[in-house]
Amino acid sequence: MVRSLWTAATGMIAQQTNIDTIANNLSNVNTQGYKTQVNEFKTLLYQTLQSKTTSANGAEKPISAQVGLGVRNSAITSIFRQGTPIASDSDTDFMIEGKGFFALRGADGNTYYTRNGNFQFALGNNGYMLSNMDGLPVLNSNGQPIILSNNYILSNLSVDKDGRICYPDEENNAQPIGITIGVFQFNNPSGLDRLEDTMYAVSDASGQPINEATNNGVEKSKIHQNYLEGSNVQVVDEMVSMIVAQRAYEMNSKAITTSDEMLQQANNLKR
Repeated sequence: MVRSLWTAATGMIAQQTNIDTIANNLSNVNTQGYKTQVNEFKTLLYQTLQSKTTSANGAEKPISAQVGLGVRNSAITSIFRQGTPIASDSDTDFMIEGKGFFALRGADGNTYYTRNGNFQFALGNNGYMLSNMDGLPVLNSNGQPIILSNNYILSNLSVDKDGRICYPDEENNAQPIGITIGVFQFNNPSGLDRLEDTMYAVSDASGQPINEATNNGVEKSKIHQNYLEGSNVQVVDEMVSMIVAQRAYEMNSKAITTSDEMLQQANNLKR
């Protein structure tokens, strides 16, 4: 019975983490580029009460008796399902259709990745630099910050579906200027390390980034200007998951209460 107390307690702890994950999903339902997360569970060790043997009359018992010792959270996995397109009036808002990620140069000099294409042009000493709302430079297909000279009129710039930045020529036809917004893929995006502001860092589990501009072995993503990718959180699914997690928490709580009552009955036998 003491074992049942600890086993049910592990279930309550696991479901509390599950509720925390669901609450985080719901809180980011309006966050651009956010990807919903789900909890993964695994069983803990099993205790062998009786190994396979024979009974007193020689009959075989081929199946052992084992009791589980609870559950724990094994992982919190991001689901990289395409988010809902959101129309925008800003010419520096971009949405990726496909498996790609935008690349950002962090303040520490490392490269980070995001699906949030809410960008802006920041005026610097060398010209206009495309950056996110925190001022981190957006990288091109060569892994360098996108910087345009002061000669360009920003309102005339456009970006095609291949991510190429275009500017109108003498006949007012948009022509590529030789700069492409970098888009990168990963063999296992769920293995990326999650950071704040919907940014991700490369890990051993995710593998190295695959540059779509230089690798023809991947399906190319499309970039849509004047659109943002909304969160892929499904509120109804999250509410159902929350109800399931709450009921599981209640069942584990009931198991603790029942074990306590059984222990109380055992203590009262001596009276």
